[in-house]
Amino acid sequence: MTKVFVTGASGFIAKHILRELFEKGYAVRASVRSETRKAELEALFPDASMEFAFLDLSKDEGWADAMKGCDVLMHTASPFPLAEPKDPQDIIRPAVDGTLRAMKAASAAGINRVILTSSNAAIYKDVKKPKEAASDERNWTSVDERWVGAYEASKTLAERAAWDFVAENPDMALTTINPGAVFGPAMDARYGTSLELVERMMSGKDPVAPPMQLPLVDVRDVAMMHVAAIVLEAAKGERFSATSETLRFVDMCRLLKDWDPSLKTATKEAPVWLLRILAVFMADARLVVANVGRNLAVSGAKAEATFDFTFIPAKEALIASAESIRHHSA
Repeated sequence: MTKVFVTGASGFIAKHILRELFEKGYAVRASVRSETRKAELEALFPDASMEFAFLDLSKDEGWADAMKGCDVLMHTASPFPLAEPKDPQDIIRPAVDGTLRAMKAASAAGINRVILTSSNAAIYKDVKKPKEAASDERNWTSVDERWVGAYEASKTLAERAAWDFVAENPDMALTTINPGAVFGPAMDARYGTSLELVERMMSGKDPVAPPMQLPLVDVRDVAMMHVAAIVLEAAKGERFSATSETLRFVDMCRLLKDWDPSLKTATKEAPVWLLRILAVFMADARLVVANVGRNLAVSGAKAEATFDFTFIPAKEALIASAESIRHHSA
């Protein structure tokens, strides 16, 4: 039986990947950072035969032994903050070093199939394309530009490090899955940053929506792609944007408001002049201003053609997020 090593196994995407792996009959060794996270997964999958490894992306200890006996590395672990950090290296270094640490251990263990969770953030800010143009998998975010945030730089540099590693280790086949903002149903109450964004929109904390867009995808499609890529020959050596469609924040807010009119969700966009003033004092506002007028859309056509499916509509993913938030907070 093929055994898959899953890093960051208690994450929002990873939990759906685990369910998909179990449904497809794979054996799993899950990497977590604590007994608490282990118990969380055991509660979700009480009937699964799942092995565990306790590992830290920033430390070498345990990685080599943990990979032994596995056939596939599914590397999903990466820091994902909602706010911009004071020091970008707080996100960049763990993402890059953790990716290389996992891949070196996999190579040493004889693993030759790697599926890496990257991001649209590694694609959609390519200085070589016009600001108003959409992107696809041929594009790479230009990490040295002032309008690129720490998270975007971290995902870009981590993915580039992975591709550089397999170029030097040609026996290893890599596929990267590059999701947009990942919405959809949560499997438990710890659903992470993506759904926290929906929670914030639902709360009405922001009286107006930021004047920018966001590519969206449902977590169920992201998980399916990760698992299907294990045996799909056409996926080897390729990167795939996982994107259903791209919506403006105000349109997401209006969809939520239509779903539940009692929500205090913003239905108007913030004026750009106001954001420019706030940007003098707030790092998050500076990032929004940098995205004004920038097309962040990334085509998902390659993924649909290669994996032979149709993405779940963004509206369905967004409403599933809202329903999960309400369910788990009840």
